[in-house]
Amino acid sequence: MTTNKNLLVELFVEELPPKSLKNLGDSFAEVLVASLKSQGLAAGDVEVTAYASPRRLAAHVTTVAEHAADKSVSQKLMPVAVGLDTSGQATPALLKKLASLGADASLVPSLKRAMDGKAEALFFDSVVKGATLAEGLQKALDETLAKLPIAKVMTYQLADGWSNVNFVRPAHGLVALHGADIVPCSALGLTAGRDTQGHRFESSVEKVVLKDADSYEAQMENEGAVIASFAKRRAEIAKQLSAAAAKENLKPIEDEALLDEVTALVERPNVLVGKFEKEFLEVPQECLILTMKANQKYFPLLDAQGKLTNKFLIVSNIRPEDPSLVIGGNERVVRPRLADAKFFFDKDRKQSLESRVAKLGNVVYHNKLGTQLQRVERIATLAGTIARLLGADKANAELAARLSKADLITDMVGEFPELQGIMGRYYAQHDGEKQEVADAIEAHYHPRFAGDTLPQGGIACAVALADKLETLVGIYGIGQIPTGDKDPFGLRRHALGILRILIETPLNLPLGALLKTATENFPTGILSATVASDVEGFMLDRLRGYLRERDFEVQHIEAVLYTLNGRLHEVMPRLDGVRIFAALEVAKDLAAANKRVQNIMRKNREEIGADLANAIVKPELLKEAAERDLYQAMHDITPFAQGYLDRGDYGQNLKALVTLKPFIDDFFEKVMVMCEDKELRLNRAVLLQQLGRLMNQVADISKLAA
Repeated sequence: MTTNKNLLVELFVEELPPKSLKNLGDSFAEVLVASLKSQGLAAGDVEVTAYASPRRLAAHVTTVAEHAADKSVSQKLMPVAVGLDTSGQATPALLKKLASLGADASLVPSLKRAMDGKAEALFFDSVVKGATLAEGLQKALDETLAKLPIAKVMTYQLADGWSNVNFVRPAHGLVALHGADIVPCSALGLTAGRDTQGHRFESSVEKVVLKDADSYEAQMENEGAVIASFAKRRAEIAKQLSAAAAKENLKPIEDEALLDEVTALVERPNVLVGKFEKEFLEVPQECLILTMKANQKYFPLLDAQGKLTNKFLIVSNIRPEDPSLVIGGNERVVRPRLADAKFFFDKDRKQSLESRVAKLGNVVYHNKLGTQLQRVERIATLAGTIARLLGADKANAELAARLSKADLITDMVGEFPELQGIMGRYYAQHDGEKQEVADAIEAHYHPRFAGDTLPQGGIACAVALADKLETLVGIYGIGQIPTGDKDPFGLRRHALGILRILIETPLNLPLGALLKTATENFPTGILSATVASDVEGFMLDRLRGYLRERDFEVQHIEAVLYTLNGRLHEVMPRLDGVRIFAALEVAKDLAAANKRVQNIMRKNREEIGADLANAIVKPELLKEAAERDLYQAMHDITPFAQGYLDRGDYGQNLKALVTLKPFIDDFFEKVMVMCEDKELRLNRAVLLQQLGRLMNQVADISKLAA
C-alpha cells in the first residue's frame, strides 16, 4: 500500500532577476505539480503552494504518493492482415514489433483482436508499473527546469571544475522532502537533501535544517528570517508602506509593478522613511518620481492633493536596531540622482521647444518615411485638418503638433524616455505657450496603454489622432504589418487608441475619411496604393475585439458594423439599441423576415438585372390588399423611425419596427413577389427594398437571424 505525504521541493540559487521572479516561482510550482499528476503521483485536487524569494524557488504539494498505481495499457500493434499470415502464424513484421517490446512469438495467442476503424487490428494488453516518487520527481524536476520562463540563460562551472551548467543563476542547494524523508533526486549538479540557507545577513542559524515538508514556511521565517511566500511578502510590504506613510500623514505612490519588483528584491522587508532637500521639488514631480522609482526602487510620498513631498519610503532587506545608517545611506544615494534631474531640467529650459524643432531634421524616423521633422510636418497638417472638423482652433492644433516631438532631443527625455510629452508640456509652459497647446503636447501620446486616460479638448484630440494616424498609415503602408505577437511599432496600440478617442469621447469623424486624409499627406509613391482600405480593415478587426471585451455579442457587432460606415461615435449607442431590440420576443421573426427580404432582392437582381437603387414604389401597381397595407404601414411608421434615428434613440427606432410584423407576415403569405408580370414584380421588389432600408437604419438586423 502506497503512502501519501506532503512534498516540499526547494532550489536555492543566487539572486534571481527581480522582474521575472514571480513568473519563475509560479512556473516552478505549476510545471512540477503538473508532471507529478501526469505520472499518477499526485491527484487532480492536490493543493500546491508556490514560494519565490530572491534566492529560492520552492513548491509545497499536498498528498503526493510514494508510488504511483500500476496502469493497464492496451497498445495497438498492427492490422491483423499484416501481423498474421493466412495460417494464423505471426509474420516477421509482428515478431519484430514484439521483440521491440521485449516479447516473443509465445505472446501471439494472447494478443487481442478488435476492430480499428474498418480493419481488424492486433492489440497487446499489458500492465505498466507505476513510477516511484524518486523516479517521478526526477522527471518532474527535469521538466520544470527545462520549462522555466528564463529570458537569458547563463553558463557556470560546477565545483568539479569540469562540468558546465546552463541556468538563470548559479544554483547552490536542492531540497526534496516527502514528509520527513529525503527524496533521492538531483538537478543542476546538486543532490537533494534537507538543508537550506536563510537570510544572507539575518538568519539565526548557519543552515536551516528542515524537519519535514510542512515545516518549511515556519522554519524559514523563524530560523532563516525569510518570508518565503511571494504573496505574503508582498502583502507585508504593502502593509508596512501604508503604516509608514500614515505616520507622516502622507500616502505612498501606487505602483503595482514597483511593488512586485521590490517584493522580488527582499526576503525580510523593512520599510523606512527617507527624505531629500526641498529645493529639488522645483523639478517637475514626474521627473523626481520616475528617478526614485526606476533607479532606486523607492516609493515617493504624496500629500492629500497628490503633490510630491520631499519624503520617500525605502524597502530595506534588513532590520537593524538603529536604522539611521540605512536611511542615511539611501538618502546619500538618491541625492545625486535628483541633482541630475534638476541639472537636466534647468539646462533644457535654456532653449525653447521651437528652437529645437529644426534639429528634428537630423533624427531619422524611418529610412522610407524620412526624418522626425518631416513626420512632424505631416502630423501638423493633419492635426490642423482634424481641428477644423472638430471646430477647434486650427493654428493652435498645428502649433501643438509642430512642438509635439521637440522634447525628444532634450537632455531630460534622453535620460528618461518615459517622460516624452510630459516634459514637452512643462517646457511649453515655460516658453509661454498657451495652456491648451502645452496640454496637447503631453496628451497626444494618450492613451498609452489599455485603460489609460484620453486626450481632452479639440486641440489635444486633433494632435493625438494625427500622431496615431500618421504612424499607423505610414508604417503599415511601407509593409511593416504586425504578425503574430510581433508589433515593433505598436500599430495595434495606435489603432486601439484611435478607436477609443473616436468612440469614447465621442467624435463625429468618419474613419475612412480620416485614413484617406492621412494617406494623402505622404509623398506619392511611398505607401501602398491600398493602404487606406487595408488599415481600415485592420482597425475594424481591432474594433471587433474592443467591443467583444465589452460583452457585446458577435451577431450584434456584425449587424451594427454592416451599416456603420465608419461613424464610430455611434457604435456604442447603436449596439445598445440592438441589444434592446434583440431582447424582444418578435426580434427573431423580424430578423428572419429581413433576411428573406434580402434574399428576394438578391434573386431579383440576379434574374432581372434591374438597378433599383433610385426606384420608388408606384402605389397604383399595388394590386393586393396585403401589399397596400404594408406600404401604408411603412408610410405611417417612417417619420417616427426617422425621428428616433435623428435623435440617436436607436432602441426606439428598432422597437418601432414591431408594428410592421403583422403586415410583413400577411405580405409574405398572400403576395407573390416573383410573379410573371415584370412590372408588378419590379414594383414589389422596390417595396421590399424600401422595407429593408427602413428596417436596417440602425443595423442589418438580418444578421440576428438564427
